[in-house]
Amino acid sequence: MRAKLLCCLMYVFAMLGSGFTQSVWEWRNPLPQGNRLSGVSCGHNQHIAVGDYGTILTSPDGVNWMARSSGTINDLNSVTYNNNQFIIVGKNGIVLTSRDGKMWTARSSGTKTSLKSVTYGNNQFIAVGDNGTILTSPNDTDWTERASGTTKSLKSVTYGNNQFIVVGGSGTILTSPDGVTWTVRSAGTTKSLNSVTYGNNQFIAVGGSGTILTSPDGAIWVATIYGTNNWIQSVTYGNNQFI
Repeated sequence: MRAKLLCCLMYVFAMLGSGFTQSVWEWRNPLPQGNRLSGVSCGHNQHIAVGDYGTILTSPDGVNWMARSSGTINDLNSVTYNNNQFIIVGKNGIVLTSRDGKMWTARSSGTKTSLKSVTYGNNQFIAVGDNGTILTSPNDTDWTERASGTTKSLKSVTYGNNQFIVVGGSGTILTSPDGVTWTVRSAGTTKSLNSVTYGNNQFIAVGGSGTILTSPDGAIWVATIYGTNNWIQSVTYGNNQFI
């Protein structure tokens, strides 16, 4: 092993000594890239996946993926599609928008706080993040910070049954009918809640130590039997079932 390493180093030094330079690097394996991915959404006849170091991937079929330029090296945490627009949020308050998923424009969010999740409902976008940050926008360009009533990290936001639900650290649950006024709800747990979704006339929140909570209205939450102590990171609804 040492001999192989020595040979590699001698080769590198030889290339440098000969004036060899390589200023542009491309992913070769795995293709099209290898950064951690944190969020995915579908819209405009394509899939969008986002992740660390400004990673954006697009695919027309979910099989073949192409890397796109995001114009940032900030980690991208969440993406949604609605109102004929893709919205991405991420570290340092980054907000990116795109009509087609190919060309992206940076928007001013008015915060440097890391944004963890974004959704659309009631004719507006809602983004949430660290330190209890909640932002709203009616048009994806103009963002307004709202008072959340908490300093906990907010990790996920969804819309259903005519209201927004936000979940986060230490069992934090917030509800709002309009995205402006928020109410703190009791989760019955101090476990971190990582994700929330709506389907089949109920909300489902999941999190630390296998926590799964259900609620018909977002106000009263009940723990359900889950059968695992592993952390649950994400939940969604489709085809008449929760995953």
